[in-house]
Amino acid sequence: MNTNEIVSSVGAQTELYLNELTNLSMDQLCRKPSDNAWSLGQMMVHLMNSARFMQLPNVDACRDASNPAVHVGGAKNDRGKEVFRVGSFPPIQIQVPPSPQYTPAQPESKEEIRAGMQDVIVRMRSIAPTLDEIPAENTVEHPGFGYLNAKEWFQLIEMHYRHHRHQLGRLKEFLGV
Repeated sequence: MNTNEIVSSVGAQTELYLNELTNLSMDQLCRKPSDNAWSLGQMMVHLMNSARFMQLPNVDACRDASNPAVHVGGAKNDRGKEVFRVGSFPPIQIQVPPSPQYTPAQPESKEEIRAGMQDVIVRMRSIAPTLDEIPAENTVEHPGFGYLNAKEWFQLIEMHYRHHRHQLGRLKEFLGV
């Protein structure tokens, strides 16, 4: 996918996620299938916060080779190579043990989710025209995929949003909607 297609896809997926808010109460949005599972609201908070506080900041970090997070010439590991070769995460449920650092908080409101997800799109549209100016050899490490450059971090947002649509389906089934 080129940059415009990535932004368009994230925009379409954002609309899909935000449309789900219309028919859900806050109780439904925060209801969890089990103690160790996330609610639909937590999943949406995870998506917007991953983009806002990890993926987009890492795109920006790649602009400056003197940034301590940047590794010039870093490479993806085998898992990262495969994910980017096929253009998506594997269609499996990824379980991470609950922790205060990783488990997203329940949303405080639907507006919090709307504003956060719309912020991601605004920022992506702002960054997209500048991606070609960022040296491809400037990379930042991803905990599961090795070192990614700015365009890869940007593309990761789209892959991540698309991957969580599987979880959306499971949660809607759980909620009976």
